[in-house]
Amino acid sequence: MYKFVHTVGQYVLLMRRVFTRPQRGKIFWNHLFDEFQHLGLESLGIVAIISTFMGAVVAIQTAFNIDSPLISMSMVGFTTAQSVILEFSPTVISLILAGKVGSRIASEIGTMRVTEQIDALEIMGVNSANYLIFPKVVACLLINPVLIVISIWLGVLGGWIAMEASGLVTTTDYLYGIRIDFDPYIVFYALIKTVFFAYIIATVAGYYGYVTEGGALEVGQASTKAVVYSSILIILFNLILTQILLT
Repeated sequence: MYKFVHTVGQYVLLMRRVFTRPQRGKIFWNHLFDEFQHLGLESLGIVAIISTFMGAVVAIQTAFNIDSPLISMSMVGFTTAQSVILEFSPTVISLILAGKVGSRIASEIGTMRVTEQIDALEIMGVNSANYLIFPKVVACLLINPVLIVISIWLGVLGGWIAMEASGLVTTTDYLYGIRIDFDPYIVFYALIKTVFFAYIIATVAGYYGYVTEGGALEVGQASTKAVVYSSILIILFNLILTQILLT
């Protein structure tokens, strides 16, 4: 219990240092655009592949399980869109990003800690927490929702491609199913979850990287902890946000 309270206290104190005004705006903006590249654009490939195949699998499984003539095949499009928007894209893709982006952040900052680069920044009077972590947090908060929107689109597209290739559902039925009782609020719900998950990924990974002590082995352990704990928090907050926003 003491270790948990100590960790939470350290995290809160670190976040107080992170969320301050950058000392040099020009340097912050340069770092921010670099993080867009490293944390966002470099993740686009894996997001696209997983989303497309994920949508295709959901569509095929739905079509396979519709064995009653009383159920319209347009339900395949409806189920695919709802599943991708409500859960698969915001949650599953965020878990993937927790592994890819979170481990990168933790290992990058952890390496700077064990090689005493962070100590050098502190000696020069730089707020190292703000300098290193804040651009990553802002980049994740801005770019992750964009990735999720792309993921949703590709997931639905992947379902359509699978139905066209297999001939299980016509394009007309699939598109009609997507439009059935479509509520724009579910997209808003998905993006709200994504923002929370992005904050968790960036700050938890930044924390474990920043407090790393030791050498290369400890950097690896910090990366593992960042992925594990951010994934657990994503699943926990997924339940909490779903309860709040959909009930």
